[in-house]
Order: sequence, then structure tokens, then C-alpha cells
Amino acid sequence: MQTRRSVLVALSGALTLPGFAARADYPSGPIKIIVSFPAGGSIDVIMRAMAAPLQSRLGKPIVIENRAGAAGVVAEGAVAKADPDGLTLLADASALAANPTLFKSMPFDTLKDLQPVYLVFRTPLALVVNPEVPAKSIRELIALLKEKPGQINFAHGGPGSAIHLAGELFAIMTGTTMTGVAYRGAPLALNDVIAGRVALMFADAGSVTGQIKAGQVRALGVSSTERVPALPDIPTIAEAGVPGFEAVGWTLVCTPAETPKPILDTLSAAFAAAAEAPEVHALMLQLGTLPVKSPSPAELKPWLAAEIDRWGKLVERAGVAKSL
Repeated sequence: MQTRRSVLVALSGALTLPGFAARADYPSGPIKIIVSFPAGGSIDVIMRAMAAPLQSRLGKPIVIENRAGAAGVVAEGAVAKADPDGLTLLADASALAANPTLFKSMPFDTLKDLQPVYLVFRTPLALVVNPEVPAKSIRELIALLKEKPGQINFAHGGPGSAIHLAGELFAIMTGTTMTGVAYRGAPLALNDVIAGRVALMFADAGSVTGQIKAGQVRALGVSSTERVPALPDIPTIAEAGVPGFEAVGWTLVCTPAETPKPILDTLSAAFAAAAEAPEVHALMLQLGTLPVKSPSPAELKPWLAAEIDRWGKLVERAGVAKSL
């Protein structure tokens, strides 16, 4: 009796036949997208907005499941071990690239067990300080950090997260020393910056736009190489005093490895169409993310390998690896 994987291999050949309908590309059943974060974050909100156009394109129900834990490892492992049939997808952040170095061991191999399908958007970060911090620019902040080495804390949502590694990179590139304070999520970290218990943090630009406009925090710069449409008056950190600085998160959709190429191509095309839907595109900009034109699944594999190398080196320099 054929195994399910054998059937998929046979199916991959059938999918190349002329006129094979996109909605017949899968075994029966809904498509589940496992999001590595709790409900309410930008990844979750955008995935839910994409569900309707994806369903229309693929002809199958789309189910969003939030499975947070261990910096994304819980969700990543669930998808890595799933059947490679296109029915189980992962929506994950750039911690996916940091985790292989951050954790001493994991129950799966990121590059061997996961296949990138679509790069959805990039997530620029905003460097924000409590209004009482006597620094109104990046240069003034650098001077303050050098005046008080190690005495100023920065908040983050957990070791290896983009907002944590951005702070470490900023310290490295400016020759300063800050003390990182880990929280169970970026919202709690931001609350303590607003309350003045911690001086500063890097935060997802979209998630902190309201607090910036309300004067609860002061934005000194954004971490991307270009200004963020949602915060047009905030300079990039590179132009504000740290040439070459860039620390941008991203959101990537993956399938289990060995998913047949026709299914990968169908998914990639479906996500591209969903991302271009006017309501989804507008939502991405509103949330402070930067929509991108995704490379093909084949091109994304070496791209992810390069990201693992890049983020891994920063994890090592920051000395934040975990013994898992």
C-alpha cells in the first residue's frame, strides 16, 4: 500500500498536467496556517486578513491557529513534523533564523525540515525612549550611553527576538554598553518603557505608532534603510548617526520539507495575489510593515540560509544562546 508521501510524489507529477485546477492541488481538507505568536500581533492580524483572498484563490478553507512558545520553536516544530501535503503552513518571524544558534539543540533542523514559500513583509523597528530620557536624537542617545556605560537598560521581548538583537547590534555598532531586560512579550516591555521603569527599546514600528503620536514615548529613529510610511518624520538610524545600521524583522511562510514543487508554486502564487489585494496591502502599511516582492520558493531556501548565518553571528556576539 502506498504511503502518503508516495501518493504526494505521484500527485506532484499529476499537477504538471495542462489544465490542472489550482484548487485540486491538494488532498481534501482545510489549510491550517500556524502562527508562532499569540493573537493580535501584526503577523496574526495580516494572516487573518489574507485568509479570505487565499481561500478564494485556493478554493479551500483557511484556518489560522496561534501556537506561541519558545521563541517560535513550538510552531516551527509542529510544521516541520507535519505531512508535506500543503495543508499545514507556518507563519513565522525572523526569530526563525536566530533560533538555530540561540538554542543549543532543537527537535528539528530548520533548513532540512522546513521549506520557505513566501516572504510576506519586512518589519522595521522604531528606537523609542521614555520622554524623561534626556536624549532627543540618536547622537544624543549615543553620548548618554557612553557617559553612563552599562547603567541604562533597554527592554525587549525575549532573547533572540528581533527587538532584542536590534538593541545588541546598536550597542555593538556605536561602541556603547546597555543592559538588556527581557519581558514575556513586546507589549509588556513597551508598558515599562512608557512607565519609565526602563529607558528605551526597539519596538515594531507599527505597534508603537499610537504611543509615539500620543507622546507616551519619543521615537529617535527607525531600523530600516528607508523611512517608514507610518512614521514619515522619523529618520532612519543610519541617517541619524549610525551609518550602515539595519535591523529589520520579517515574516515568512513555510511548509514542511519535501512538499511537491507544484504545491509550493501554487501557494507562492496564492500568497502573492493575497498580498496584492488592496485591503491587505493597505493594512500592511497601516501596521507599519513594508510589503515586499517575494523571491520564489527555490530562491528563498538560500536566502533563509544566509539569514540564519547573519542572525546567528549576532546571537553569538551578544552571548545570548540558550541551553535547550
